[in-house]
Amino acid sequence: MTSNNQQAGNNGVVQQVRFFLNSFFSGPQAPFFLAADNRHFEREGLEVHFTEGASLAYSVPVLAAGGYDVAYGDMNTLIELKSVDPASSPLAVWAMHNRSPYTIAVDADGPVQRPADLVGRKLVSHPEDAAWKLLPEFCIATGLDISSIDVEPSDLGHEEMVPLMREGRWEGIFGFVNTVRAHTIEAGLDPDKVLRHLEFRHYLPELYGGAVMVTRSFAQNTPQAVRGLLSAINLGLKDAIADPDAAIAAVARRNPNIDVKANRARLLGTLALEMAGPEGGRIGIGDADDERIAAGAALITKAKGLARVPKASEVFDRQFLPPLGERVTSLAERP
Repeated sequence: MTSNNQQAGNNGVVQQVRFFLNSFFSGPQAPFFLAADNRHFEREGLEVHFTEGASLAYSVPVLAAGGYDVAYGDMNTLIELKSVDPASSPLAVWAMHNRSPYTIAVDADGPVQRPADLVGRKLVSHPEDAAWKLLPEFCIATGLDISSIDVEPSDLGHEEMVPLMREGRWEGIFGFVNTVRAHTIEAGLDPDKVLRHLEFRHYLPELYGGAVMVTRSFAQNTPQAVRGLLSAINLGLKDAIADPDAAIAAVARRNPNIDVKANRARLLGTLALEMAGPEGGRIGIGDADDERIAAGAALITKAKGLARVPKASEVFDRQFLPPLGERVTSLAERP
C-alpha cells in the first residue's frame, strides 16, 4: 500500500500491480508482505494489491486468463500450459522453491511406507492441489500404475483430513509438506509423530515448485516494474529470514485469524526444506537451472500426453533477477 509521500518510478507515476496468490494469506507468503510493509515495493514505485488464491496450480490459469499482472504459481502447471500455448502464456521470473514441496502424507503408524504400498489405497486431495495434478509424473517415476490408486477430491481442510485419515477414511493426503504439517499442528497433533511423507523431491528431483510469474504484457510493457518487484521480494525474503516473528506478524495483519504457531512453523519449514536445496548455494534463491527445467518439461509432457516439450527459455526468464551477489544463497544445504 502507498502513503502520500510514496516514491514513484522514474516517470513519476506509481505502478499499480495486481498480484494473485496461491492460497489464503499464510506463513510462506511472508516475504511478499514484508516487501510491502517494509516499503520495498514503495521504493520501487510500485503499489501491490494481493488477492487470495486457491492453490499454486490454480494460480497459473488465473494469471493466463487476464485480470492480474503477477501470480504465485506452480512451475509444473506453467510447463503444461507452455506446451499448448507458448506464445501468450505467462513467464516464471522468480523460482521461490528450489526443491519440490509436494507430498503424499500418510499415517506414521499405517501400512504405507513407500510408493509401492499405495497400490489399492484410497487417497484424498483438494480439487486443485498441485501435488495431485502431478500424480501421473509420480507414477512414472516410481513405476506405479495410476489406475491402482483411488483419489477422492475433498474441500475439507488438512486439519480435518489428517484426523479422518488416521481414523481410516483415507490412507494418504496430497499437499505441500509444510502445509500438511502446519494444519496437523492446528488439529492439535504432532506432525513428527503422526505423519510419514512420500516427498516428491525424492522421486521427482527435476521438478520445481512455486514461482513468481508475470504476464507477457506486464514483462514487455513494464520491464522495470518487474525488476523492481523482484528486487523488493528479494529484500522481503531477507527480512523474513532475519526476523520470522516480524514475518508472521505481517501475515497476521492481513489474516488475523491465522494460527500463529502453525504458520510460523510453516514459514520456517519452507525456508528449511523447499528453499534449501543445494542449487540455491550455486545460483541463488530466485534463479532456476535450465537443464532441470528441460528435464521436468520432458517428464510432464510425457505424463500428460502432450505433443510439445517447451524450451526452458519459454518457461523461465531470468533477465529480471537481482544480481546473484544480492540474492540469498545461505539457505542451501552444505555437503
